[in-house]
Amino acid sequence: MIWQTSIKAFEGYLRIERGLSDNSVESYVRDISKLDQYVEMEKKSVSPEKLLLSDLQDFVRFVAELGMETSSQARLISGVRAFYRYMNLSGAMDSDPSELLMQPKVGRKLPDIINNEEIDELIAAIDLSKAEGERNKAILEVLYACGLRVSELTELKISNLYLKDEFVKVVGKGSKERLVPIGHSAIKQLNIYINQVRVHQKIQNGFEDFVFLNRRGKSLTRVMIFTIIKDLAERIGMKKTISPHTFRHSFASELVERGADLRAVQEMLGHESITTTEIYTHLDRQYLRSTIMQFHPRANKK
Repeated sequence: MIWQTSIKAFEGYLRIERGLSDNSVESYVRDISKLDQYVEMEKKSVSPEKLLLSDLQDFVRFVAELGMETSSQARLISGVRAFYRYMNLSGAMDSDPSELLMQPKVGRKLPDIINNEEIDELIAAIDLSKAEGERNKAILEVLYACGLRVSELTELKISNLYLKDEFVKVVGKGSKERLVPIGHSAIKQLNIYINQVRVHQKIQNGFEDFVFLNRRGKSLTRVMIFTIIKDLAERIGMKKTISPHTFRHSFASELVERGADLRAVQEMLGHESITTTEIYTHLDRQYLRSTIMQFHPRANKK
């Protein structure tokens, strides 16, 4: 409640004292609400005035790893600084922990992001007259709809598809299972592939339950997924360097940018909690599904 009180007071300050537009105020409040969510998840609900510079740096690093773009990180930092300047001016704090807050230096270049329109371009480049066309379309739809790792995609099982309930069960790192919501566009394409194409394939023993199969009736390799995506990118003349991980990163970026709950995004990606106390793991399934339906650009595309 301490956070909500502070955020409400900050909102009033932005509207009345600074006279900012509704859009600007909403943007600032949304960013500080993300900080509030992060603190709940990772810092055991400490109050705003108890946070240190190192805590704020951890927060920015966290949203970067979830998929927030560099430009949005800069805006987020600006919002955090504005909030703590207000806390300082209002007398709630004697010092400003955000004064030296800088965008974190990333040791490796984050992968390029692709948006919904670029997904459409890649999909349009698939030759559906070829035997593997509907399969490749389903691969792209599922990667973008669910934010899967490439190994999770190649290991995806038919017995783990709950398409009527709009969920897929994913086996991630360390054999940990999680349920990920899946939107209508991906469900539609999976049904086409499974019921109209895959059903006519001769499947090798031991591979009957794998969703995505090669021409020989065996599961696809990671390298094959990379090749499919690379070929499509070249076909449309895409300048960005993309891979299966680009779809995962873009999935998270879309959700975070559009305002989805950080806890829900973390859960769907199968990220480990930063702390050992995983208070918010296994969020309610309906809540995860509603997050996808509200914030993912292809969730309601039929």
